Amino acid sequence: MPDAPLTQAHAPNVSPRPSACPGFWRIVSARDGGICRIKLPGGLLLADQAEAVAAAAERFAGGVIEATNRGNLQIRGIGDDHRALIDTLLDAGLGPREAAGDDVRNLMLSPLAGHDPAMLLDARPLAEQILLMLESTPRFHQLSAKFAVQLDAGERLAMLEHPHDLWLSALRLEQQTWLAFGLAGCPADGQVLGAVPLEQGLALVRAVLERFLDLATPAQSRMRQLLEVYPASDFVDGLGLDIRRDDAVLTWRREPHRASWLGVLPQAQGLALGVAPPQGRLTPAMLRGAACIAREWGDGSLRLSPWQSLVLTHLQERRIDQAQAELSALGLLCHDHEPLARISACTGASGCAKALGETKADAVALAALLGPGVPASVHLSGCPRSCAVAHVAPATLLARSPGRYDLYLRDARHPGFGALRATDLTLNEAGAMLDLPTEHLDD
Repeated sequence: MPDAPLTQAHAPNVSPRPSACPGFWRIVSARDGGICRIKLPGGLLLADQAEAVAAAAERFAGGVIEATNRGNLQIRGIGDDHRALIDTLLDAGLGPREAAGDDVRNLMLSPLAGHDPAMLLDARPLAEQILLMLESTPRFHQLSAKFAVQLDAGERLAMLEHPHDLWLSALRLEQQTWLAFGLAGCPADGQVLGAVPLEQGLALVRAVLERFLDLATPAQSRMRQLLEVYPASDFVDGLGLDIRRDDAVLTWRREPHRASWLGVLPQAQGLALGVAPPQGRLTPAMLRGAACIAREWGDGSLRLSPWQSLVLTHLQERRIDQAQAELSALGLLCHDHEPLARISACTGASGCAKALGETKADAVALAALLGPGVPASVHLSGCPRSCAVAHVAPATLLARSPGRYDLYLRDARHPGFGALRATDLTLNEAGAMLDLPTEHLDD
């Protein structure tokens, strides 16, 4: 694609509205430099694009690349040459050429969309239509940079716990595919408000976004804020669509498959491989290595996942073991039994002024203290905002000072992180508690 000239409206740091969230065109300052977030369509990253990101991170930043919890990438530690960075990424086909259309491209798919053996439909064609509508409809550019949509096609490998302003899940009723939907929630436990036939999926998304913008005040930037004062049933009544709301729809619940996102993953045809960078941080060498394997032994693409991991699709079965060995040698995690694979952390004090601890380094130290009894996942948060996770982890360590944490366990009866189990723990003390089987933590 030929380059388009950068007009004043496209200049780096210029965005249609202020926001604290980094974007492609809005490079946000942090303690360790600028942050540029690259929103990937359905998490898809071609091998050539991965190499371009690696090169850009080395040339214009400090070489730190992060996989985000919504299947995107961001480059950290960016210096002053923002324009050259953006030009380089545009040349690789990353990011929109219109700044106004960047923030709203928040659509989550399964990293195995179109390939998962359990899927009820290939979500990619509808996802492409939704992304094009979001990017090209000026009115939708008024939406918050955090306003998010999920399209779940019934895949085995699917993040069902992240809250979204609008979520859609495929279901089969009477030999027909429908899209159940909910607002300000997630497929795992959100209330189903209705369903439409698959062919009306795009119309439903458009109607929900338009109605939200019609009703929301400037202070109500997210769907949950609007629904605090406006009943969800009234919202659905005004969509102007023929919404199915019988018991078969309203009592339907999405069944989770609880599939691992690491190791060898089944596809409808062939095999995929899930790998994760420790703490979600990729080095340029990791990204180049994954791109090389995807090109030589796979279909030439990577998928970023909401678990801050990578999925390499259509790998040659005879190369799986070799691919795992090479990626492991680069420092990528290839098995979910590795303690570090079950620990996440925010940027920490070295990159964020609000953090009270060096969470990334502490997470590595904590992993060395844990055995197989660790809960499904542990998150280290440097401050109460917990902006590095989209939903509450089974166990959260909240920093209160350097090297000391409060321990919370997720509990639906308690808001926020859950039930407070211990305070002012050292890493050794936290490790000793977390190394117990989960049932003992609840005693």
